[in-house]
Amino acid sequence: MRPYKGGIGRLPKDNAAFREDGQEPAKLALDMERNVQTIKELFADCADAVFRPLSAANGTKACLIYISGLVETKELSDNALRPFIDAFAAPDPGISTAKLLSEGLLSVPSALSSPLLSDVVQELTEGSAVLFLDQCSEAVVMRVKGGSRRSVEQSTTEVNIRGPKEAFTEDIQKNAALLRFKLKTPKLKMVSVTVGEQTKTTVYVSYLVGVADPALVQDVLERIRAIRIDGVLESGYIEEWIEDRPSSPFPQLQYTERPDTAAAMLLEGRVVILVDGTPSVLTGPITFWQLMQSSDDYYERYFIGSLLRWLRYSFLFLSLYLPALYIAVTTFHQDMLPTSLMFSIAASREPIPFPALIEALIMEISFEALREAGIRLPKIIGQAVSILGALVIGQAAVQAGIVSAPVVIVVSLTGIASFTIPRFNFAITIRMLRFPMMVLASVFGVYGIILGTVWTVIHLCGLTSFGVPYLSGISPFSKEDQKDIFIRAPWWAMLRRPSFLSRNRHRISSGTRRQS
Repeated sequence: MRPYKGGIGRLPKDNAAFREDGQEPAKLALDMERNVQTIKELFADCADAVFRPLSAANGTKACLIYISGLVETKELSDNALRPFIDAFAAPDPGISTAKLLSEGLLSVPSALSSPLLSDVVQELTEGSAVLFLDQCSEAVVMRVKGGSRRSVEQSTTEVNIRGPKEAFTEDIQKNAALLRFKLKTPKLKMVSVTVGEQTKTTVYVSYLVGVADPALVQDVLERIRAIRIDGVLESGYIEEWIEDRPSSPFPQLQYTERPDTAAAMLLEGRVVILVDGTPSVLTGPITFWQLMQSSDDYYERYFIGSLLRWLRYSFLFLSLYLPALYIAVTTFHQDMLPTSLMFSIAASREPIPFPALIEALIMEISFEALREAGIRLPKIIGQAVSILGALVIGQAAVQAGIVSAPVVIVVSLTGIASFTIPRFNFAITIRMLRFPMMVLASVFGVYGIILGTVWTVIHLCGLTSFGVPYLSGISPFSKEDQKDIFIRAPWWAMLRRPSFLSRNRHRISSGTRRQS
């Protein structure tokens, strides 16, 4: 049996159970009772910690320790506990306990030995079972991780019409396996990093050798290893630590629950970050244009994917500018409207006591509150609250003379437009920027909208994701990258990977399909 080589990250300096004299890791003693008592002290008040004393026919004493709910008890019983007891029922006096173990007495898939108390404790918390033997200074670690975790299901946040329906789960091992099902190559690497002083969360940094830039991979690893925090419960913790500009409202990493999306990112030369305990997988670096893309763009025929992108970009501008344009036109630039439309809007606004800005803010804030309530409430009730609330409140506000009918139409169109943005973190950024645009429009008219747009473009031009310009493909311009920004070119035409990602830009052989 090979010795255990796994690390456990940084250990607390003030924990005597892990350190001796504050310097060297504590080692197991020959006395089994002393080792078990130490574990009991570390797991005091832990009702789910199981201590099972064992005694063989020849008098050999042992103690099996595991945490209930984290191990597969049937596998532990059949492949570890039963073979151990049966082997000692009639032992050969000439064979020692250590030799029995080294010759494969235990039939569990992974059985290791460790002389360090810190490694044993770490393995227990990760779902392994530990067997202590009397008069033995090493513990047998049996990796029989199991318990109840959610099975692979369909993603609820990234719904697609065509393509795979499976989604990541909270188990990092299952997530890694889902990626390996997609990419059956030894070039797919997964570097393990432990983050969090108390949670000791496992993080995998995944990439394709020969496709991803080694400097990018090293940069990601250095940023994650530099994290100093007591716990990591979700990938959002990691995202805020490693992004280039945390003060920017624009997301600099993309999260996904779809293994096919993560595999596509790896094939383009990006890095995928898997965090244990969450189905949301981070990918980077990203660009502005990537946030407007959906998996359906690549599964449908290329002209359908291009049409859907044009639709999204059109509604992106509506979502950002429509309320601001309404305020600017009705307040400063009435001559821009046809006469009949201008009279219709003026007549509807005549009984309204508020200016256009306050009127629009009332409806926008109400709509955002209804949307948030619909998300937090149970699914069936949430849908009813969102739909009925918008209809009832909008109609009542118009009849009460608080807002005008055109504002209700504008806010409704704006809300529908925001739903066409495929990435939630990008959609909420546009929803946030909508409010300063409305304020600028109420003060400076259309010129205020232009000022807000100039500021946004300047900010985007200076933004990066792991050093990659946020507007890559347009600024800096790349002719080859235009095939996958505003349109989705046919697969046989996209011969190269994005110019800003991979050193190995060759994707497919040229001339593999004759164009007709």
